[in-house]
Amino acid sequence: MLKEFEIAGYDMPCVDLAVNVDVFPKPNGGTGINAMSWQGGGKVATGMVAAARLGAKCAMIGAVGSDDYGAFCLRDFERHGIDISGMKTRQGETTSLSIVLSDRETQGRSIVYRSGTANPPTLEEIEERILTGCQWFFISHATHVAMESAKRAKKAGAKIIVDADSYSSEMMENIGIIDVFIASEFFYKVLFRGKEEAFEANCREVQKMGPSIVVFTLGAKGCIGYSEEDGFFQMPSFAVDVQDTVGAGDVFHGAYTVGLLRGLSSKEAARLATGVSCIKCTRIGGRAGIPDWNTVQRFLRTGEIDYTEIDQRVEFYRRKLQV
Repeated sequence: MLKEFEIAGYDMPCVDLAVNVDVFPKPNGGTGINAMSWQGGGKVATGMVAAARLGAKCAMIGAVGSDDYGAFCLRDFERHGIDISGMKTRQGETTSLSIVLSDRETQGRSIVYRSGTANPPTLEEIEERILTGCQWFFISHATHVAMESAKRAKKAGAKIIVDADSYSSEMMENIGIIDVFIASEFFYKVLFRGKEEAFEANCREVQKMGPSIVVFTLGAKGCIGYSEEDGFFQMPSFAVDVQDTVGAGDVFHGAYTVGLLRGLSSKEAARLATGVSCIKCTRIGGRAGIPDWNTVQRFLRTGEIDYTEIDQRVEFYRRKLQV
């Protein structure tokens, strides 16, 4: 049966004020700003924007406050064609804000944040139409609401994909319902402390717990993965001029899901997602540098990045908080 949405995601979106410098200043010191940008944030939220940029039909479930930051989050979803009928606006409450500092010297990032007061949707508030009307359901935390929503979506025929960034015992307890498990290098190191080099055995171990596909993203080293279809695979990163790694993992997840939707194998989807993530890293923030389908396909064929549209996005987000 044809579903209304290709991907539905559950998240609490936030706003990122991205600031890029050459070198982090020492205490009592200072440094000039190379670039700054107001962009949307959130693991699943940014992954969904990446999926929408690549042409997927998407819907978001979550909540924001009634402030300008919340209005920006909703407008940014709409700008990307994402259905927001599942988003709640909490009157009188605030939306989370992060100041994301990245530096070119280490290509790392530091984040200071103010948590919003808006509460996530309750199970009763989540629209059944979205859960039963999606092919894929995308989550990043094993909260009660997230997991119960995932179970309802799976019962209706959806596949479940997870962005597991930081280690969570709750996530591992629920791994049996996950179809595609994509975790970060940080998660990997906690899970396999002392045996990090056994890439294939470790991926196989997680795959035997339930997921059909297991992928671990390893930053500049690319990613590793395992599936019954392709067996073990390693995908190196592409050589690009990195400006900002914020959101690199988030967009990887969204792009990977689109790859599977478009019929790519687990390994081919990893190559697509790696390409999208690398292009994103050449511009500031988590969203401005996300390419569309044609741009990433050209990059994968030729190694060239067409920045025509991307730099228009960079300028759009640079000007102000686009409410």
